[in-house]
Amino acid sequence: MYVGGPSKELIGASSSLLVLAAVARQSSYGYDIVRQINDCAGGIFTWQEGTIYPLLHKLEKEGLLRARWQEADNGRQRKYYAITARGRAALSADVEHWSRFHALILDLYGRGNHA
Repeated sequence: MYVGGPSKELIGASSSLLVLAAVARQSSYGYDIVRQINDCAGGIFTWQEGTIYPLLHKLEKEGLLRARWQEADNGRQRKYYAITARGRAALSADVEHWSRFHALILDLYGRGNHA
């Protein structure tokens, strides 16, 4: 019997979409992006800060995010990420795909009418 939160595979498949959605709300830096996602997840899963940086670099390389260094209140430099127009288009398309995929799962599962 499966118990617990979502599988690593499901979280992994959703990670780019989650990051793009968080950054679309507001440009931010790695730790804050992780905090936002974890807060919205409400305990479903918890990301650690280090897990996001390879993903941020990948999304930047793909042109979906752009990065800039900015000085924080404490004087340290932080790398802030912002979504690009290409990133917004990808996010919009992916949200539509997820919506259709979610509807398909509900249809196949019987919308709660399973044995």
